[in-house]
Amino acid sequence: MSQDVLEDAVFDREPDDRVQIIDADGTVVAPALEPALEPETLRAMYRDMRFSRRFDERMISLQRQGRLGTYASLAGQEGSQIGSTYALAEADLLSFQYREHGAVAARGMPWEYLHYWMGHEEGNAALADRNVFPLNISIGGHLPHAVGWSWAAKLKGDERLCLVHFGDGSTSEGDFHEAMNFAGVFDTPTVFFCNNNQWAISIPRKDQTASATIAQKAHAYGFDGIQVDGMDPLASYVVTKAARERALEPGDDQLRPTLIEAIQYRYGAHTTADDPSVYRDDEEVERWRAKDPIDRFEVYLRNNGVLDDEQIDAIEAEIDDTLAALIDRAEAGERDPLEMFEYTYDEPTPRLEEQRAALETLRDTHGDDELLDYE
Repeated sequence: MSQDVLEDAVFDREPDDRVQIIDADGTVVAPALEPALEPETLRAMYRDMRFSRRFDERMISLQRQGRLGTYASLAGQEGSQIGSTYALAEADLLSFQYREHGAVAARGMPWEYLHYWMGHEEGNAALADRNVFPLNISIGGHLPHAVGWSWAAKLKGDERLCLVHFGDGSTSEGDFHEAMNFAGVFDTPTVFFCNNNQWAISIPRKDQTASATIAQKAHAYGFDGIQVDGMDPLASYVVTKAARERALEPGDDQLRPTLIEAIQYRYGAHTTADDPSVYRDDEEVERWRAKDPIDRFEVYLRNNGVLDDEQIDAIEAEIDDTLAALIDRAEAGERDPLEMFEYTYDEPTPRLEEQRAALETLRDTHGDDELLDYE
C-alpha cells in the first residue's frame, strides 16, 4: 500500500471509526491496512511487549520489597506503546508521561532508567542519548514542551518530529488544550498520542469529558484526530506511521499535527500507592484482559509462521537475563541522598538549605546504616 493510500485509509474516517487490524482473537480484520513488516521486526516488537510486561511485574515486586519507589504500572498498554514507537525513526523525539515504560524499552532502556525509579533524578538524563525527553510527573505539563521542540525542529528545517504520550486524564488539563492550540496555529510536526486507559486514577473516562471521543477534540484546533485500538500493536503502528508522514510531508491544506486516541485499559493500579478495587470491579478488568495485546499478537505471529515455541522460550530467557542485569546494575549504582536538593530550584532557597543541613547533621550523628534500619 502506498503512503498516500495508507493516509487516506487512516485519516478518511470519523473520529469514532476506530482503526483495528487484528482483533482480540488475533484474526486480521483489515487486511488492506496490514503493514508489510519483516519477520525480524515483528519478533522484535513481540519481544519488547513481553519485556515490558515482565519489567512491570518485576518493578512492582521490587517496590513491594522496598527496593523501588512509587511506580506506575503499564500492563495492558504494551500494544500502543511498542506499536507507536516502532513507527518512528530513531532520530524522532519521544516524550512521555510516566507510564510508557514500553516506549523506553523500544528505545533500548538504559539501566539508569531504573535508577530514576529508585529515587535518583540523574537516571532521567540518560534518556537524552536515546532521543527521549525526561519523563514528566506533572499531568500534561510536558505537552507544551513537546510542541515547542517540534516548532523549533520545523524552523530549523530539521526533518524530525516529536511524538508525545499522555493519558486521558491529561485532556482535562489546560496544558493539553494550550499545546493543541499552539500546534495547530504554528503547524508543528507533533503527534499527540493519548493513551486512553479508561481511568484517570479513580475518575472514569465518562466523567472526564462530554465529548463522544477524545480524538474529535483535534477538530477544534484545526487538525485531524484518529481513534485506534491501542491493544492492537499493528493498528497503533500503522496509525502512527501515517501521522508521522503527514507531520513531515503534509499535503495541500493539511496541517502537520495529529491527535491519536488509543483505546486500551490499565489492568493494575494507577500507581503502587493506589487501590483500584475501591473504584472499579474485577469483572470490568477481566473483560479487558480478554483483549490482551500480547496474547492477540502472539496468535497473529504464530498464524503467520513468524513465531513458535522455541523462539518464545529463547525470548523469555533473554528477557530474564536482561532484566536481572538491569536490576543488578541499578542497585549497584552510587547513591547520594543530598542530590535530591540539586533539582528543586536553580538557586537553593533558605528553607531548602536548612533541610539539606538538617539531613547532613542526621547522617553525621547517626550514620546511614542506622537511618536505613527499618526495624
